[in-house]
Amino acid sequence: MSRSIDIQRARRGIDEFLRGLGHDPDANPDLRRTAERVVEAWTNDLLAGETRDVPAILRDGSSAAGAGDKGLVVLRNLATVTVCPHHLLPAVGSATVLYVPGDRIAGLGTVARLVDACARRLVLQEEIGERVATALVEHLGAKGALCRLSMMHTCLVARGERKHDARVDTVALAGSLLQAGPDRDLAMAELRG
Repeated sequence: MSRSIDIQRARRGIDEFLRGLGHDPDANPDLRRTAERVVEAWTNDLLAGETRDVPAILRDGSSAAGAGDKGLVVLRNLATVTVCPHHLLPAVGSATVLYVPGDRIAGLGTVARLVDACARRLVLQEEIGERVATALVEHLGAKGALCRLSMMHTCLVARGERKHDARVDTVALAGSLLQAGPDRDLAMAELRG
């Protein structure tokens, strides 16, 4: 989904936000370009996934599976970041993505780009895993897929409860991994390993 971005309005909003907190960006040299930098960080990085075409990522970054490409594919420790829509604070962590190939396999970098395309949005952690796993089944043709995310949420660590070592883990399943059977058993054993 493509969003219309009004850079000038966003900059004015950040400027006004700072003024609302009692800071004058015009009087403080350290704050003069803050609105510009904040908007650039959000549009070009933190929310960059909102402009990514997930089906195209998998279409363009995949190839036909060969005879030896039928086992599980597991990528671990894919660093990523997201922004919680409740407090507009980041969560940082990593994803483990596992899938059972169908007729196509994705390049390793493609899976990493898929994770970022689904995570770098205003989105709940639970939705990220669902989007990754579902995309692998629906757009790559994987028989089954799983995405585990382990993230540290700034809203839990730096404010509120201030649980400094807290991590949130979520696991999403799609396709053949939703049902009990050999694919799911193998995936769960690999996830534990």
